[in-house]
Amino acid sequence: MRPVAYRTIIGFSLLIVLLLIIPAFGAQKFVIKIATLASEGSPWMQVFNELNADIMKKTDKKVRFRLYPGGILGDEGDIIRKMYIGQIHGAALTASNLTSIFKEMDVFQVPFLFQNYNEVDHVLQKMDQFFKKGFESNGYVLLGWSEGGFVRLMSMTPIVTFDDLRRAKVWIWEESPMTRAIFKEAGVTGIPLSIPDVMVGLQTGLVDVVYVPPAGAIDLQWFRKIKYITDFPLIYLAGVIVLKKDFFDRMPKGFQDALLESFSAYMVKLKEVVRNENREALKVMAKHGVKIVKPSKEQIEEFKRVSQNAIRQPGSRKFSDDVLSRLSGYLDTYRRMQKQ
Repeated sequence: MRPVAYRTIIGFSLLIVLLLIIPAFGAQKFVIKIATLASEGSPWMQVFNELNADIMKKTDKKVRFRLYPGGILGDEGDIIRKMYIGQIHGAALTASNLTSIFKEMDVFQVPFLFQNYNEVDHVLQKMDQFFKKGFESNGYVLLGWSEGGFVRLMSMTPIVTFDDLRRAKVWIWEESPMTRAIFKEAGVTGIPLSIPDVMVGLQTGLVDVVYVPPAGAIDLQWFRKIKYITDFPLIYLAGVIVLKKDFFDRMPKGFQDALLESFSAYMVKLKEVVRNENREALKVMAKHGVKIVKPSKEQIEEFKRVSQNAIRQPGSRKFSDDVLSRLSGYLDTYRRMQKQ
């Protein structure tokens, strides 16, 4: 066979292969499996379903989510393990469990760190790229910030002091080392349960003190088993939606851009929805007879003092001094500006 004829046959064969590959690639679809503890029908899930519809529209239905809500895949530790082995691709997780992916997320577990949502928004805007790079270096893409809001104590008896807690049966999230350290410092014996098991604990009397944002208490139906809310925020419940980077990297650039664009828009909406839901949740619980108790300034200072002592203990935290210093610096600057 002459060289020219041989080259012609090879070239024609390559053309046929390309014509077969290109349509197949164009038809490639991605089903992103995401797990969350948020229950079906919750405001969180409603916004996420809207986000799913938006992404399907932008990608001509070639990218969509398959959601696993309500803890059906287990607690957050179980969800992370399922991501690791590839059973799911991503998850909406809270800061306490995100530390197993990027340890600096543990800084959001510091009690009384923020005074209001404006401070939260300022810090997240300043440190967004830092956290995105941290997750990326550990094999995950930070798609967006979610939140639960400010956590409050909820109980069967009034709780305004650590003495009140010592006499009560206090739930402790079994995956929260910093809370364990604080309880140990205060002499409080916590009863460890996963979030899906807390309702049973309240129903059976195994626990009579829990802590959660108000909207979470409604969503999880815990509010039906409590009589009091302690009216001061313990911590800001930060959350992040993450996706495994190897899965994200397999997506065409256009799909990646569509995904990030949708999350950028809908996470802003989710934040507004969650904050409004927390305000409304307090009203709902008041209508159901839940009473609000207010610690004195001195009692709140005691909570702060014990918490600060606890996070200084070895093994109580995973975040570095540097990240706490950076975050505190942004907060201090912001607070000074607000006073001017």
